[in-house]
Amino acid sequence: MNIKYAGVITRPESPEVEQIGREMVTWFGERSIKAELNRIDPNMDILVVLGGDGTLLHVAEEASMFQLPVLGVNLGNLGFLTEVAADERYEALETLLVEDEVRMEKRIMLSAAFVNGATGKKSDSVHALNEVVIVKKSTEAMIRLRCWADKEYVTTYRADGLIMATPTGSTAYNLSAGGPVVHAELDAIVVTPICPFMLESRPVLLGSQHKVTTQLLAPAGQVKVIVDGELQWTITENDYLLVKKASKPLLIISSPWKSYFNILRSKLNWGGASVDIPLPEKVCKHC
Repeated sequence: MNIKYAGVITRPESPEVEQIGREMVTWFGERSIKAELNRIDPNMDILVVLGGDGTLLHVAEEASMFQLPVLGVNLGNLGFLTEVAADERYEALETLLVEDEVRMEKRIMLSAAFVNGATGKKSDSVHALNEVVIVKKSTEAMIRLRCWADKEYVTTYRADGLIMATPTGSTAYNLSAGGPVVHAELDAIVVTPICPFMLESRPVLLGSQHKVTTQLLAPAGQVKVIVDGELQWTITENDYLLVKKASKPLLIISSPWKSYFNILRSKLNWGGASVDIPLPEKVCKHC
């Protein structure tokens, strides 16, 4: 990978991580590669994100806008997105510098906006890598949400809220709410109710070409719209939320040592084993 200009992004308000970032900027400089700390420039060749998944989510919209490849180094707690372990960071970078081709995953993002039900005025759009969530305040009764896929009516949910997640976000809030794990490179949108009143209300997997529209029905107080973990808007009865696939994906550089399912097994403790078991050769020849 031809890297001449790199950005190093650190977890906010963490002096220890920022010091690691400075060391990485020096490391790039020793290899005649220009690098800057906590700045994103559209002319950069790579963004190295030091922290946890939250740090990567914080820069995902800007990185996708400029189509900057992102390498996530896990200095946080979970690390589904920040695949490279802290002690592997320089080895991973050395591998990138000598390899002509690296494995780049295109992760779809969501674009969300809301329409005021009274005035018809539409808000500016925001982007999400994981999910867009409509959720009631904890002390209020469950809410009713009418839902369409494009112009086709899906159902009216009675629930504590509704999650619209990307495949990347399927292992986040969606998974906790009982939604499916969706392979990160699929083009799909998962719609999952939160604590639905009716057991028949199940998650729905839509193709990413669909636009999801949700209307908050009366009676309803103020309901929160949370985008990638941050409060974005407060909506009220008869307002609409519009969610669709964003025009540009996030480019994530895959770890050279770990596969998607290796990371999934490790983080979710599937089967109690994180090691890969190779497919036998006698079967491989038929694949």
